[in-house]
Formats: sequence, structure tokens, C-alpha cells
Amino acid sequence: MSKPDSTGLRPTAAFKFRPRFLALLQQGYTRQQAVTDVFSGMTVGLIALPLALALGVASIPAGVLTPFPAPAIGIFTAIIGGFIVSLLGGSRVQISGPTAAFVTVILLVVEKHGYDGLLLATVMAGIILVLMGASGLGTLIKFIPYPVTSGFTTGIAVAIMLGQAPQFLGLRGAEAVPSEFGEKIPWIFAHLPALNLPTLLIATSCALFIHLWPKYRARLHAERIPGAIIAMVVSAVAVLWLGWAQSAGVATIGTQFGPDAIPHGLPPFVWPEISLSRIRDLIGPATTIAVLGAIESLLSAVVADGLINDRHDSNTELIAQGVANIVCPFFCGMPVTGAIARTSANVKAGGRTPVAGLVHAVTLLLIVLFFSSYARFVPMAAIAAVLVIVAFRMGEWHELRRLHRMPRSDALVLLTTMGLTVVFDLVIAVEVGLILAAILFIKRMAETTEIAQVTDRDELETTEQIAHGKAIPEGVVVFRIFGPFFFGAAEKMEDALQRVGTLPRVLILRMQLVPAMDATALNALESIVERMQAAGGTVILSGPHRQPLDMMVQAGFIEKLGRRNIRAHFDAALVRAREILASPASHP
Repeated sequence: MSKPDSTGLRPTAAFKFRPRFLALLQQGYTRQQAVTDVFSGMTVGLIALPLALALGVASIPAGVLTPFPAPAIGIFTAIIGGFIVSLLGGSRVQISGPTAAFVTVILLVVEKHGYDGLLLATVMAGIILVLMGASGLGTLIKFIPYPVTSGFTTGIAVAIMLGQAPQFLGLRGAEAVPSEFGEKIPWIFAHLPALNLPTLLIATSCALFIHLWPKYRARLHAERIPGAIIAMVVSAVAVLWLGWAQSAGVATIGTQFGPDAIPHGLPPFVWPEISLSRIRDLIGPATTIAVLGAIESLLSAVVADGLINDRHDSNTELIAQGVANIVCPFFCGMPVTGAIARTSANVKAGGRTPVAGLVHAVTLLLIVLFFSSYARFVPMAAIAAVLVIVAFRMGEWHELRRLHRMPRSDALVLLTTMGLTVVFDLVIAVEVGLILAAILFIKRMAETTEIAQVTDRDELETTEQIAHGKAIPEGVVVFRIFGPFFFGAAEKMEDALQRVGTLPRVLILRMQLVPAMDATALNALESIVERMQAAGGTVILSGPHRQPLDMMVQAGFIEKLGRRNIRAHFDAALVRAREILASPASHP
């Protein structure tokens, strides 16, 4: 057992990289669980296939130069990223791959820096994630305010729906669909007369089927078959049989990305262009990808913990996600993160160990190697329907319904983050959302901190601290500080002194209800002590806690105040005040 340090506290244990797959090998693995994990992994692989395909198409628009076809990028990201995270991750059941949360960020990076820029940004994000995990920052992600995460999640959902509207409706124009929100909406309305009815019919039918499938699959004994797979297969057969790709202009993966949209082989090894100027330009998007990936991965892991009554290792999980994001770009991949829907499906299918995640990746690989040639017949409308349903399910719509019940500050943060995500991009939304949340938090802390004058009628303290019935000598003024004493509340100290008028001979500041203090508050105390000493007065601190006291010692404030002027409780502070009044010539 470690010994206490000089502060009396036990030192924090050093971080250890503990993949749950290695723990599985050490603990033993039963044949029954292996069979269950294999079937669960195969089920999740089928679920991940249409999602990965759709996310690859949505993230890399047609016309962008890539060394590997866009539809295959999403699938191979799920294969490589999913395998690495299951092998190295800190959760037993986490399933990782491309997710809808990254679509808006990827589109922004690809538009400004090309696909090669996305590769470099993803590698940088992976390095950031590894550093976050290695430095033990995995537990700090939970301090990001919920209104920020809820706001950008719902904003991403709205942005995905708007982005898929042209494919869903079959809209086409001489020019490409604008990426900016202010230009996209007018473009959609301007091209509505050219709406393609067969495309709309396919998209609507697929969306309704995918949405309603969970209600009826148990009756059909098809719990393991995802509705998105059925919708894609049936729509592809219908378009091929009716000849709509030629006669009705219904776009398919083959017509939009070429007959070899998903090659039979493995992706080539690529090396992104690296330079200091590119790294400087991409550090913002890379940080956003890393933070977003960390948030979604750890939220997914927390959800999984609740489903299987387990506890994941957040720092190990971040390192695994970082390694996956470093490796995937070198094989034509894109950002990877934990996927809540696929992770939940894995648990419901019986997966309880990382083997299920490894099987999910192998299943996807086998499908690509042996059945990829059929993917070219899948209508783009069906892919749009899959993404619309994914976006609909990921949006925090229930939070919008209860905005009127939230504190106004939280509602403002949520709506601001959501609006900026839709209108501009996720980078700006997260930055502004966090800054706004921090400002409002400071305001809230300042409002909860109270500084009030104490009289001999107060009855709010313990026996030693109570002021009731204890004579406060003339020339002594007592203030109680209640709550965290941060820079937002430091100004209240100055206001309290101004209300007193003439400075007293002795000022007692009761700090037993101050759990923490920052540098600005300490500076305010120093200013008060200097003013009191210049006027011949003395400041006494009563009952300061450990954190404020440690800060005063480190800053050298104790010497300015005088060690005799720090007392453990109010009784001792009154005794010290009487000593000072009785000896006018004494010095602190």
C-alpha cells in the first residue's frame, strides 16, 4: 500500500494501459460465450454494413478525388477501426467505426483541404486522443456541459437531414449542391419542380420500413436481420427489375461512383502530405474530431456499462480510439469513434467480450471480399433514407420539448450550439458553446456566492462558529463568505466593504463556508489587507479550508497577513480581535 505524501493524501496510482481483450485471455474464455460472441459479431456486422456504406457516401461527396471509392471508405473504416478498438479498447463490448456525428466535420475539412487534408487531420486527432488517454484526461470529458453535447448532437442530426434532402428527393441541377446552409436551403426550394418521383417513392418507402421494422421483426422471427439491409436489398432489386436507373433517372451507387464503387481488394497504403503550414491549418478541425470522438466513444462506453453492469477504462479506451484514428487514414479511412447504436445492438445480441467486436470487423471484410459487386445496384435514395433515420434517432428532440423547463442559461447554450452547428459548422459551434457555457457557469457561481455582514443575532453556525450571543466588540466588522470564492464573486467583497463606509479597526472574514478559491479572489483579499494595513487596521481570517489555505501559503499571502491572524474558528478570531483592540500599537 502506498504511503501518504506530505499533504496527508495518498498519491494517485500511475496510469496503466489495460486492454479488455488481454484481460479476457488472462481470465479464461468459455466455449458457450465464444459461440454467443461470434453470432453477436455477425449480427452487428450486418447492421454496420449499410451504416458504414451510407456514411462513406455522405462524408465524401461525389467529385472529390480519393485513392479509393467513397462508398468503400466507410466500410473499410469500420473494418480497420472496429478491429483495432476491440483489440485494444477499455470496454468489453464497444463497437467502433464511422458515425453520423463526424459527417459535418468531414465535409468541412474535405471542402477546404481535400481528402488528403482529411487524412492528415484524422492522424492528428488520433495523436491527440492517445495523448489524452496517456495523460489520464479520459475522466475529464464528463465535465463538458450536457447542453453543449445535446445541442451539437441535435444540430448534427438536422444538418445530416438537410444534407441528404437532395438525394432523398432526387433533386439535380447543373451546379453542385451548395455546402453552406444559407445557400443550400434556397437551392433545394429552387430545384423542387425537378423532383424525381420514383426516387422520392424509394426513399420514403425505405425510411418508413426501417423506422417500423423494429415493431414487426419479432413476429417474423427476424430479430437478427437489420431493417436497413432489407431496405437496401429490396430497393436495389426493384430498381434493377423496373429499369429505373435508366428510364427514370434513379441514381445508384454504380451510376454515381462507377461500377467499381466497392473494389474486391483491400485499400492501398497512402501517405498524406505533411507540412508545418498544413498542420497549423488543420489543428482546429483535428482537435474538434478528437474531442467529438472522445465524447461519443466514452458516452457509448458508459451506455454499455449500464447494459452489462460493468465499468470501462476510459483512458485505455481513448488510447485505442487514438490508435485506430492514426492507422485508418493510411488505408484510405476516415475518423473512428464508438457507435452507441451498434454497441447497444451488440449487447442485445449477446456480445459480452471484445471477441464480438473482432468478429464484426471480420464479417464486414468477408462481405466486401465476396459480395461487393452487388453494392453498385443500391439506390442512393435508399442510402439517404438510412442516414435520415440515423439522424432522426440520434437527435435529442426530447430536450427541445422541455426547453421551457430548463434554466434559461442552459436553454441558451443548447439552442446556440445547435443553431451554429446547422448554420455554420461543428468547430464553431463547440467553441462558442463551451465559451458560453463557461461564462454562464461563472455567472451562476458568482450568483450563488454570498458575502454578508455578521451580527450577534446570527444562529446559522456550529457551536464554535455561531455568532449568536457573542459580543462583537466595537471597531470590529465581521463578514461571512458563503460558497466558492472565484473571480466572478471577488467584486462582491469590494461592494461589501463599500457598504460599511469607514474601514474598521479589525475586519474578520469568516471562510469556513468557502470550499475553494482562485487567484482573482486571492488578489482581492490582498488588496483588502493592504488597504486595511494602510489605514492602521487588521484582517483576520476565520476557519479557512485546505485549498484556500494552500493557495495563500504558495502565494506568500500568509506573511502579508500575519500567521497570528489566521484562526481555526470564530471564537478564536474574536479573541484575536480583542487582543488587537487592547494593544493598539501591536503589529500583525
